Amino acid sequence: MSTSSPEAVKKLLENMQTDLRSLSMECKKKFPPVKEAAESGIVKIKTIAARNTDILAALKENSSEVVQPFLMGCGTKEPKITQLCLAAIQRLMSHEVVSEAAAGNIINMLWQLMENGLEELKLLQTVLVLLTTNTVVHDEVLSKAIVLCFRLHFTKDNITNNTAAATVRQVVTVVFERMVAEDERFKGIVEQAPPVQGNTNRRSVSTLRPSAKDAYMLFQDLCQLVNADAPYWLVGMTEMTRTFGLELLESVLNDFPGVFLQHQEFSFLLKERVCPLVIKLFSPNIKFRQGSSSAASPAPVEKPYFPICMRLLRVVSVLIKHFYSLLVTECEIFLSLLVKFLDGEKPQWLRAVAVESVHRLCVQPHLLRSFCQSYDMKQHSTKVFRDIVNALGSFIQSLFIVPNVGNTAAVNAPAGGSGSGAQGTAQGGPGTGGVSGNLTTQAAFEYRGTWIPLMTVSVQGSAKATYLEMLDKVEPPSIPEGYAMSVAFSALLDLVRGITSMIERELAAEEEAAAEFREAHPDQEWQPQPGAHLVWEEMVSACWCGLLAALSLLLDASTDETATENILKAELTMASLCGRLGLVTPRDAFITAICKASLPPHYALTVLSSNAANLSSKAYSIQGQSVQIISPSSESHQQVVAVGQPLTSQPQGTVVLTAKNIQCMRTLLNLAHCHGAVLGTSWQLVLATLQHLVWILGLKPGVGGALKPGRAVEGPSTVLTTAVMTDLPIISNILSRLFESSQYLDDVSLHHLINALCSLSLEAMEMAYGNNKEPSLFAVAKLLETGLVNMDRIEILWRPLTGHLLEVCQHPNSRMREWGAEAVTALIKAGLAYKHDPPLAQNQRLQLLLLNPLKELSNVFHADIRQKQLESVLQILQSQGDGLGPGWPLVLGVIGAIRNDQGESLIRTAFQCLQLVVTDFLPTMPCTCLQIVVDVAGSFGLQNQELNISLTSIGLLWNISDYFFQRGEAITKELEREEEALQKQAQESGETLNRPFHPAPPFDCLWLCLYAKLGELCVDPRPAVRKSAGQTLFSTIAAHGTLLQQPTWHIVVWKVLFHLLDCVRTSSTTADKEKIESGGGNILIHHSRDTAEKQWAETWVLTLAGVARIFNTRRYLLQQLGDFFEAWEVLLNHIQSAALSKNNEVSLAALKSFQEILQIVTPVRDSDKASDAFAAIGVPPVLIDPLSASGPGRPLVRSDSLVERLTRYNGAELQAPPPGEESALEDSALWWSAWNTWYRTGTDSTRPPSGPTEKLSFIPSQPFLTALIQIFPALYQHIKANFSMEDLKKLGVILHGAVSVPISSDASPFILPSYTEAVLTSLQEAVLTSLDVLQKAICVGPENLQVMYPAIFEQLLLFMEFSCKPPQYGRMETKHVANAKYNQAEWVALNYVPFAERSLEVVVDLYHKTACHKAVINEKVLQNIIKTLRMPLGLKYACPSESTWKLAVSSLLKVLSIGLPVARQHASSGKFDTMWPELANAFEDFLFTKSTPPDNLSIQEFQKNEAIDVEVVQLISTEILPFANFIPKDFVGQIMAMLNRGSIHSQSPSFTEAEIDVRMREEFSKVCFETLLQFSFSNKVSTPQEGYISRMALSVLLKRSQDVLRRYVEDERLSGRCPLPRQQVTEIIFVLKAISTLMDSLKKTQPENVDGNTWAQVIALYPTLVECITCSSSEVSSALKEALGPFKDFMQPPVSRVQNGES
Repeated sequence: MSTSSPEAVKKLLENMQTDLRSLSMECKKKFPPVKEAAESGIVKIKTIAARNTDILAALKENSSEVVQPFLMGCGTKEPKITQLCLAAIQRLMSHEVVSEAAAGNIINMLWQLMENGLEELKLLQTVLVLLTTNTVVHDEVLSKAIVLCFRLHFTKDNITNNTAAATVRQVVTVVFERMVAEDERFKGIVEQAPPVQGNTNRRSVSTLRPSAKDAYMLFQDLCQLVNADAPYWLVGMTEMTRTFGLELLESVLNDFPGVFLQHQEFSFLLKERVCPLVIKLFSPNIKFRQGSSSAASPAPVEKPYFPICMRLLRVVSVLIKHFYSLLVTECEIFLSLLVKFLDGEKPQWLRAVAVESVHRLCVQPHLLRSFCQSYDMKQHSTKVFRDIVNALGSFIQSLFIVPNVGNTAAVNAPAGGSGSGAQGTAQGGPGTGGVSGNLTTQAAFEYRGTWIPLMTVSVQGSAKATYLEMLDKVEPPSIPEGYAMSVAFSALLDLVRGITSMIERELAAEEEAAAEFREAHPDQEWQPQPGAHLVWEEMVSACWCGLLAALSLLLDASTDETATENILKAELTMASLCGRLGLVTPRDAFITAICKASLPPHYALTVLSSNAANLSSKAYSIQGQSVQIISPSSESHQQVVAVGQPLTSQPQGTVVLTAKNIQCMRTLLNLAHCHGAVLGTSWQLVLATLQHLVWILGLKPGVGGALKPGRAVEGPSTVLTTAVMTDLPIISNILSRLFESSQYLDDVSLHHLINALCSLSLEAMEMAYGNNKEPSLFAVAKLLETGLVNMDRIEILWRPLTGHLLEVCQHPNSRMREWGAEAVTALIKAGLAYKHDPPLAQNQRLQLLLLNPLKELSNVFHADIRQKQLESVLQILQSQGDGLGPGWPLVLGVIGAIRNDQGESLIRTAFQCLQLVVTDFLPTMPCTCLQIVVDVAGSFGLQNQELNISLTSIGLLWNISDYFFQRGEAITKELEREEEALQKQAQESGETLNRPFHPAPPFDCLWLCLYAKLGELCVDPRPAVRKSAGQTLFSTIAAHGTLLQQPTWHIVVWKVLFHLLDCVRTSSTTADKEKIESGGGNILIHHSRDTAEKQWAETWVLTLAGVARIFNTRRYLLQQLGDFFEAWEVLLNHIQSAALSKNNEVSLAALKSFQEILQIVTPVRDSDKASDAFAAIGVPPVLIDPLSASGPGRPLVRSDSLVERLTRYNGAELQAPPPGEESALEDSALWWSAWNTWYRTGTDSTRPPSGPTEKLSFIPSQPFLTALIQIFPALYQHIKANFSMEDLKKLGVILHGAVSVPISSDASPFILPSYTEAVLTSLQEAVLTSLDVLQKAICVGPENLQVMYPAIFEQLLLFMEFSCKPPQYGRMETKHVANAKYNQAEWVALNYVPFAERSLEVVVDLYHKTACHKAVINEKVLQNIIKTLRMPLGLKYACPSESTWKLAVSSLLKVLSIGLPVARQHASSGKFDTMWPELANAFEDFLFTKSTPPDNLSIQEFQKNEAIDVEVVQLISTEILPFANFIPKDFVGQIMAMLNRGSIHSQSPSFTEAEIDVRMREEFSKVCFETLLQFSFSNKVSTPQEGYISRMALSVLLKRSQDVLRRYVEDERLSGRCPLPRQQVTEIIFVLKAISTLMDSLKKTQPENVDGNTWAQVIALYPTLVECITCSSSEVSSALKEALGPFKDFMQPPVSRVQNGES
C-alpha cells in the first residue's frame, strides 16, 4: 500500500496522534513543555486533516511545527522518550512529509544526541531514512548528517562502528544516486556550461546543480581525508582512516563512473586529486625491495602496508576499468607500477595481489585493446600492453627459477633448501617414490626440480580474487604455494581467450558486413576500416612473445592433462588468430611450440630448430630484465607410451613418445583440421612434425593414401603401449579427416598445404637418396589424399601436385618411386572418373590437364614406374575410354613412348593398350588422333625387343587402314572441319599451317602417314618385320588407294614409294656379307638368307615388285600427274640399279618388275590364242594392231581391251581408265626411257670382266639374262617406229654379250640338258626371239627399215660361228660343259651348237624372204653367209657337233638355190663379184676336207655323207654350170678343176679291202665325171659363153680319162696274177664308157664347134686304150671294145703338110 493512498494517510494521522499522545503521556511528569507541545501537535494535525484535501502536502508545509514536539522529546535525552520520538520522526520521514527546515532541525537534534552518545544505532537509522526517503537535505545539512555518521564510525563500540561504516557507505551512495537522478531529470534540457577558467579554483562548483554540488563536495573531501588533509565541506570530522577512505573512493568510482565521465568538474577531481593521491600512496611499495635491510639504505624505507596497498590496487583496477579514457597518461603510470609489483624482489603478498590485479585486467579484452591503442601503438610511449604480458611471463618464469617462497618466513632460505614441506627435494626431481606418488595425484607444474602445485583459483573468464578481497586483514596473509602461479596461469589463459574471442567476433562481424556489401554492390571492392586491423595486429604483435615464452614453459612443465590441454588450446587459438591476421612469424612460433611439444625432447627436426633459432634471437626484455624462450627440460616426468625410430637419414637409436606428446599431436591435428585455412606456410611445420610422429608410431600408407598401423619394417624397434595402440586408429582417422577437410580450405590455403606437403616430400626424397632404407611416404600419401578430396577444384592444385609427384617418380629408391607413381596414377584415374561440373566432355582443358602427368611419366626411366603408368592407361581405357575425347593424343603419346631399353614386359603392356585402342576405340576418338594412332602403332613395329609385337603391330596398321577405308567419309568430314578451324587460326595468327604432307587433303594425309610409317618399317633391321611391312604397305595401297585424291598420289609416289626404294637400295648395297650363325636355339636359317645382305636382297625384291605393281595397276591415274615421266625415269633407275646389283635374286626380280611395268603379260595359253604369230613368241596379244580383229562390216572393237588384260594380270584390282586414255600407255617417251634403261642394264650386265679372272667378278645368272632379253620383244613393239641402226647395233652387242656369259658349274645341271641332247637354253631362245621380232617388224615395216636386214644377218651369222668357235667371256677360263665337275666353283661354257644351228636356220629362212632386197644385195649378205658357212663346211668332221656341218651344207644349198639366181641377175652390177671366189673356196673346203672321218663311222653313215657330197655336185651341175656365161670364168675354171679332182677316185691306202670300194666315194666320183661329161659338149650351144664351158669341161674330161687309163695299165701290170680292187675296175669301166660316149658326142657336134685341141686330146687317148687290151677282166675288155670302136672315124689318110699348115 503506497504512502499516499487515503488508507495510508488515515493510518498516518492516526499513528501520529497516537505518537503524540504517547509522548504527552511520557512527559506529563518530567517534561511539561514537551507534553504541551505534543497536545497542540494533535490539535494541529486534526486541523490540517480537516481543512485540506491534500493532507500530505499540508503536513509537509507545516512539518516544522508537526516535528517540533518530537524534537523536544529527543532533547530530553531520556532513552524511552528519545526512542519514541525517533520512531515517530522516522514515520514522518518515510511518508515524505518533512520539509527542508524540519530536516535541518532534525539533523541538529541528531547531532546533539550523537555528541551525547545516545541511541547511536537509532541515530544512524534515522539519518539513513531521512536521506534515502527524500531529497530535502542539502549542503551543510547534508554534510552535517554525513559527518555525524563518520563520527559514529569511530566510537569505541564495535557494533556502532560497523553499522556506521555501512551507513556511511550507503549515504555516500545516496548522495551520488541523487545526482544521477537529478541528471536524469534534466537530461532533455541542454544548458550552456559556462567556460571553465583553467580549473584554477578547485571549488568551481557554481555550474553544478544542487545534488551534483553535494556529491562534488563530498568526493572532494573524501580525497582530502585520504590524503590526510582537512576537509572543505565535511566540517566537524575528528578522525579518519585511509583504508576506509580508499574503500569509499573505490565504491564511488566503481558505482558511479557515469558521474565522472559526464561532468567536467568530476573528471577534473579524478585527474587532479585521485590520481596523484594514488601515486603518492604507492610510493613505499615501489621503493621497497624484499630482503634489503634498512641498514643498507641511507634513509629508512617505509615498508609496504598490506591493507593500503591492496586497496590502492583495487582503486587502480577501478580507475583503469572505468576511467581509462580520461586518464590515459595516469593509467600508463598505474600499469607500469602494476608491472613492477610483479617483480621477484617484491614481497610475496604484493606479487600475489598484483597478479590478481593483472588477472582482473586480463579478463577485460576491450580494456586491453585500449591499452594497446593508447600506448603500444603510439610513438615514444611505453609499450604497456606488451609489458603486462611479458611481466606475466617473466613472473611465471621467476616462480620456476627462484625457489618458490610460500611464506615470509622462508624469505632468506637458500635456493636449494626446502622452501616448504610439500616441495620435496628440489634437486632430485620428484625425490622418493612416496613423494612422487603424492605428486602425481595433484595437478602441478614441475620444471628442473621446481614443483609448483596448481589450484583452481577462479572460474574461467572471471577474475575472482582472494587477496584483493581481504579487506579485514591488516597483516599480509601467508600465500599458499602455487597460488600466484595458478592466478598467473589463469590470467594468461583468460588473456588469450579474451583477446582471441574479441578479435574473432569483430573479424566475423567485419566479414559479414563485407558479404552484405558485396551482395549489395557486386561490382565494387569492399574496403574494411584499416584502423581495426592495425589494432588487432598490434595487440598480437605486442603479446605473442611473452605469451609464447610463458606458455611453452608451462607446457613443458605441466604434469596435468587438463592444464596441458588448456595451454595447448591457448597456443592453438593464438596460432589461429595470428594466421587469420596474417602475422606469419608469431603464427609460426606458436605452431613450432606445439610441434616441438609433440616430438620427443631434443628431437632433431630442422624445420623446427631453424624456426626456433629465429625466435630465440628475439629475446626481449621487461624493464631491463631479459626473458629467454626456455628450451624444454630434458627430464620428462611423463608416462612413456611409445618407442620408435627417429626419421633420419642415418640410422640412430630409438626415441620415446609420452602421453603429453600424443596430446600435443592431437592438438596439432586439431589445429590443422580446424584452422587449416590460416596456416599458410606453416603447414610445413605442422606436416613435418606429423610426418615424424607418424613415422615414430610406425604408421604406413595404404590404399588412397590413408595411414594404417603397419608392421615395423626396420625390425622390432617400434614398441607401442596398449594405451597408444587404441589411440592409433583414432589418430590415423583424424589424420585422414584432416586431409579430407582440405576440401573446405580456400584456394590459397590449399596451395599452402600442397606446397608444404611437396617440400616435406622433397626432404623425404633427399633422405632416401643413396640408401635403400624404407623412406617416409607420409607426404606422398597425403598429397594423394588431398588431391582425391579436392577433385571438384582439382585444376588449381593439379600442377604443383602432379609436378611434385612426377619428381618423386624419378627417385632412385624403389619404394618411394612406387608410391609416387601410385599417387599420380590414382589421382589421374580419380580425376577422370569424377563427375566434374561442367563434365569433362565439355571441359577439354581440364581433361588435358588431368592427363598431362600421365604423359610426363613417360620421361621417367624406371621400368616399374612405366609399368604402373601403362597399367593405369589400360585401366583408364577400360573404364573411361569412351570419354577421352581431346585427351586421346596424350594417352596415345603415353602408349607410344616406348624405348628399346625398357624391356619386353613394358612394351607388352603398352602394346596391350594399343591393341585395345585399335580394336575398341578408333570410332570414339577425334579423327585428328588417328594419325597419332598410326605413329604409335608404327613405333611398336620399330621397337626391337619383341619381334612378335613388331609383327602384330603391322597387323594393327592393316586393321587401322581398314577402319580408314570403312569410315572414310565420316573421317574426311571431321578432318576437313578441323582443318578449316586450324586454317582460320593460322591466318589469324599470321602463321602458315604446318602439318606433315601439307598440301594434300587431311584425309589423304592420314593415309600418307600410314604409308610413311609402313615405309619406315620396311627398312627395319629385322627381315621378318621388313617383309611383313612391305606386304602390308603394298596391299594397303592396292586395296585402299582408290580413296586418295589424285594430287596425293604424287606424294605417295615421291615421298613414300621412291623414298622407300632409296632407303632399301642404300641398305641393301651396304649390308653386311658376314654369315649369320643360326639364331640361338633351334632356329635354322636357310642358306639363301644367311647373310644380312641376302636378307636385304629379299626386302629389295619385295619393295621393287610392290612399287612396280602399283605403277602397273595405277598407271592411268599416275599418268595424269604432271611428272609421271620423271617418276617413270626414277622407277626405271631403281629397276636398273637393282638389275645390276650383284645379287641374282634382286637382279632377276628387278627384271620381273621391269616386265611388269612394261605390261608384258605371259599370254594366257589355250583360251586366248591370238591368231597371229606374235603369240608364239610371247608378245602380248594386246600389242597386235587392233584393227586386225574388226572386219569392214563390224564396229571397231578392241578385241582384248586394256582393262581386261590388266585385270587378268595378277588379278589386281584396277579402276577402268576413262576411254581415250589408252593411247597414253604407248607414250613413246616412256618407252624410249624404258629402252634406255634396258640398254644400260643389258650393257652393264653383259659386259665381260676386263681384268684378270683371279678375283672372281660377279657373273649374271642365266635366268636373269633370259628375263632381260625376253623384255626386248615387247619393248621393241613400242619403239619400233624410231628404232634405228644405232639401236640395233646396241642390241646386237647386248645379245652377243648375253649369249657369251658362262654359267656356274653348280647351276649347269639345272639349266643345261645333258650334253647329248641338243636343246636351246631359254636364254638362247629369247635371243633368237628378239631377232625374230625385229626381222618380222622390218618385214612389215616401211622401206627405210629394210636397211636393217644385213645387220640382223650379221648378228645371226655371228651366233652361227659359235658352233665351231664358242665365244670368250673376257679372259675367263671356261671349261667345256662335259668336263665340268659340278661341285667345284668353275665356270662352264654352254653348248652353243643348238643355238648356232638354230641361228643358221633363221638365216636361211630370212634369206629366203629377203634375198632380193636391195639392202641384202648391197650389203653382200650372201657372201657373208657363205663366208660364215665356210668354217663348219671346212671343218666338217672336225666340227664340235656332226649336225653342224650337215646343217651348214643343207643351208648352203638352200641359200644358194635362192641366192644364185639373184646373183646372176645382178651379175652386171658387180655386187656379187667378191662372192664367187668365196663360194668356190667353200665348195673346195667342203668337198675335199682336210679332216678325216672318225674311226667309228659306219658304212651307212659314210654313204649318207657321200650322198651329201653328191648333192653339192648336183647343185653345181644344175645351178652353176648351166649359167656359166653369167659367172666369172675363173670361178667356172675352179669348179671344173674341182669336178675333175672329184671324178678321180681318191682313196687312202689304209682301207681294208672290204670297205675300200665304199670309202672311195665311187658314187661321188661318178657324179663329178658325169657332170664333167655333161658339160663337155652340149648340142644346144646358143652363146659363145656356153661353148666356152663345154670346151673347158671337155679338156678337163679328156685329161682325166687319160690319167685313169694310164694308172690302170700300170696297176694291171704290177698286180700280176692278182685281180685289181673293184672300185678301180669300176672306174676304168666308167672311163671307157665315158670315152665312147664322148666320141659319140663329138661326132654329133658340128665340127666347127669342136676345138682342134680337143681332137688332139681325143686322139692322144688311143694308144693308152690299146695298152689296156692285155687286161684280164672281161668287163674291162668289153668296155674297151666299145671305146675303141669309134676311133675308126679317125682313120683317114694323112693330108699333105702344106695343106695342113695353110688351113
